[in-house]
Amino acid sequence: MAEKQYFVTKEGLAALEKELDYLKTVRRKEVAEKIKVALSFGDLSENSEYDEAKNDQAMVEARLADVEVMLKNAVVIDESRLNNETVHIGSKIDVDIVSPTGKASERTFRIVGSNEADPRNGKISDESAVGKALIGGKVGQSVEVETPTGTARYTIVNISR
Repeated sequence: MAEKQYFVTKEGLAALEKELDYLKTVRRKEVAEKIKVALSFGDLSENSEYDEAKNDQAMVEARLADVEVMLKNAVVIDESRLNNETVHIGSKIDVDIVSPTGKASERTFRIVGSNEADPRNGKISDESAVGKALIGGKVGQSVEVETPTGTARYTIVNISR
């Protein structure tokens, strides 16, 4: 079975590389020091500091492994080769939204790979319901997306890089 590809922008790749470096050089040392301090308290059977430090270590190592897999399978999107005819990963799009309640609004989104998604800052995943619906769309096209409160309509107003 082929491993999942992680689509990233150049900025997303740089952020992953920075996080990997931070986890290896800073967080590992911090956790090792916490473990060392906790060990100095003696009896491990009732040592909550030691248990907490070991949990921290497991979380750091798990995240480190995740980031390494993402970097190994990263596909960097060359934004200079993207067109503004259709929506794709890397596109910045302006949309008019009509919510299930009939309320209209305008939003700007950037379609990104799932590991870069940050909906509060307008970065939506290509794997999200909205992202999937918009991928391949053209200016003027409307798509309907099921939301927890009902069906919302998104109309693409502009596509740019």
